[in-house]
Amino acid sequence: MSASDHDNLDINKLPLHVAVIMDGNGRWAQKRLLNRVKGHEKGSESVRVIVKTCRELNIPYLTLYAFSTENWDRPKAEVSALMTLLNRFLKTEEKLMLDNNIRLNAMGQIERLPDTVRKTLFETMEKTRNNNAMQLNLALSYGSRAEIVDMVKKIATDVKAGRLDPGSISSDMIPDYLYTKDIPDPDLLIRTSGEMRISNFLLWQIAYSEIYFTDTLWPDFGREEFIHILEDFQGRERRYGKVPA
Repeated sequence: MSASDHDNLDINKLPLHVAVIMDGNGRWAQKRLLNRVKGHEKGSESVRVIVKTCRELNIPYLTLYAFSTENWDRPKAEVSALMTLLNRFLKTEEKLMLDNNIRLNAMGQIERLPDTVRKTLFETMEKTRNNNAMQLNLALSYGSRAEIVDMVKKIATDVKAGRLDPGSISSDMIPDYLYTKDIPDPDLLIRTSGEMRISNFLLWQIAYSEIYFTDTLWPDFGREEFIHILEDFQGRERRYGKVPA
């Protein structure tokens, strides 16, 4: 990153938590008459760029929607290739995380991942668990509706066991029962590829997130556009349902 490509950013107004729906890998490949897996491989390069940029800017939380619960319904060959790519990514990026004081966290139905991927994931999480400059959250086998159902079950269990009075349940308590416990809600949600939907991602957590949709396909998404989006974010007035000050 050059010294000037983020001169317009106010370091005191950067988001604490950026979440990204990384969309467009398959279309990127198809436009080039390539196998869809090639798009996912190219997309992993964009992941590396955005992780490094967040670390350089001291953005403490980055959440990437890497694999949804619905993605399991894709062709078996593509799912298998994605799992192989994920396993490789975790191994190759371990050094980046260790060198840059980045802690890896995963959220979702992790038990559905193949044993080899789960093993590598847990090993990488363990090796980086004491890093504290930034947390990279990978949403893997993640679906927000499934997360909310799990949350309801956990609350029901606590009520049934007498640990929780139903009358005391409030919106302030809900985050403690979500996969994102101890993680602040996203300030900014980015979706690439021109699609304008949330796709079952962090439905509770993004209630007041600023949302930015870009037509850029994920493999073409880079540092310059990310900086531009952060500048746009800083120009917005966040009112949380209240009137302007």
